[in-house]
Amino acid sequence: MVARFQSVISEEMKWQLEEHTGREYPDAIVACVGGGSNAAGAYYHYLNDKAVRLVAVEAAGHGIHSGESAATSVLGTKGIIHGSRTLLMQTPDGQITEPYSLSAGLDYPGIGPLHAHLIASGRAEAISITDEEALASAFFLSRKEGIIPALETAHAFAALDKMEYGPEDVIVICLSGRGDKDLDTYIQHLDRF
Repeated sequence: MVARFQSVISEEMKWQLEEHTGREYPDAIVACVGGGSNAAGAYYHYLNDKAVRLVAVEAAGHGIHSGESAATSVLGTKGIIHGSRTLLMQTPDGQITEPYSLSAGLDYPGIGPLHAHLIASGRAEAISITDEEALASAFFLSRKEGIIPALETAHAFAALDKMEYGPEDVIVICLSGRGDKDLDTYIQHLDRF
């Protein structure tokens, strides 16, 4: 149901891509994934188009194996949350473990079942981004483009450094939110970036 409601994102992507590139599809769609509602909407109209690369970006916090991470595709096991079977960060007896991310929207112990399936089936690839990588990307984007992204979106932008693509590739990054909600965090790190 969430994917269907959020599908307005990929529907609009098709219109904008046609207008700006002459085709309705990108080479890749990059979106951050906590629960993954924005990513589900961004992928929706392209799920069956194998020519479109789907990239799910999750929060590695202080590092995937640091004990302070939310990289569910790497650390998670099959379990049930909110009535859905998916991947979860949990103990061997099924108790949810505490995830960590600087980004509130990615600080989640699971991943939406659609994304768990897309990653497990190989239809989507998962890239894990640390807090440091996301912050560096956010400051770079702000300086170069004048856009202050949400910390969630900063993770998606940081994934570009870990992807291979050509100069002519059309890559769409789902902008899941504005950075005004994260200004306090950014201000704390101004002297580092």
